[in-house]
Amino acid sequence: MTASTDSASTSTSDRSSVSPAEVVRTFLEACADGDFDTALDLVDDEIVYQNVSLPTIHGKRRLAAGARKFEQRGLRFDVKIHRICETGSSVLTERTDAIMLGSYRSQFWVCGAFEVNDGKITLWRDYFDWAAILAASVRGLVGTVVPSLRARLD
Repeated sequence: MTASTDSASTSTSDRSSVSPAEVVRTFLEACADGDFDTALDLVDDEIVYQNVSLPTIHGKRRLAAGARKFEQRGLRFDVKIHRICETGSSVLTERTDAIMLGSYRSQFWVCGAFEVNDGKITLWRDYFDWAAILAASVRGLVGTVVPSLRARLD
């Protein structure tokens, strides 16, 4: 997957003319590409990142540290956006996220709410179902032994 916008080289004035939905799409695609510099360029210094039911991450520096740990551990991310819509500065996504490590692949449904102001993501809140995460984890483990059962983003 390749990000459709070169956000790293986009000026602030150009960035504010990009729709909030396109900012979010570019951010998620950059994460999937492992291009954390581009992804982090699209977030506000004071971003609030919530994976509902998990601790909230405050600030770009802490988000960047988490992204570096993710990468250092050899984890990879992929995404398929099923729906994306915006109203004003609010963007909602319905998507399938995948977390991979070696031949292990776990993918699960996620609903995300984003706020985008002046071309920067100020809020990223994801909702998911823990039962679905558990089932996806089991399938991921089975898929390491039986590759034909490995989940795919189609």
